[in-house]
Amino acid sequence: MSISPALTEASEPVRVAPAAAAVTHPGNPTGRSRKALGVPVTHYGQANFAVENGAHRQAELFYLQKQIHAQTPMVIVLEDGERVEGIIEWYDRNSIKVRGRARSLVFKSAIKYMYKLGENA
Repeated sequence: MSISPALTEASEPVRVAPAAAAVTHPGNPTGRSRKALGVPVTHYGQANFAVENGAHRQAELFYLQKQIHAQTPMVIVLEDGERVEGIIEWYDRNSIKVRGRARSLVFKSAIKYMYKLGENA
């Protein structure tokens, strides 16, 4: 009886890549590990979460809710100097809806400051 060459090849040890090299970034087309690419690993989740749920955010939400309930006429001054006047209808994490001459959706990131109509800015 002779031993087939296939049996001889299969009896050799199989090499497996280390577990660290198998972890890849979803947007990495090469399939190489982040460590192999030299890309730093950043964690954004915890720091931003703490800032958004802090006392400052709670104060902002309380102020907006109070103005909505009282239907207070407001002036919103944007970063470019434009003024939007009206009553705040609703808000979410990124925007505020204002009803004035026209209904406007204002991104919070574009707001420089806001005050009640009739008050001096």
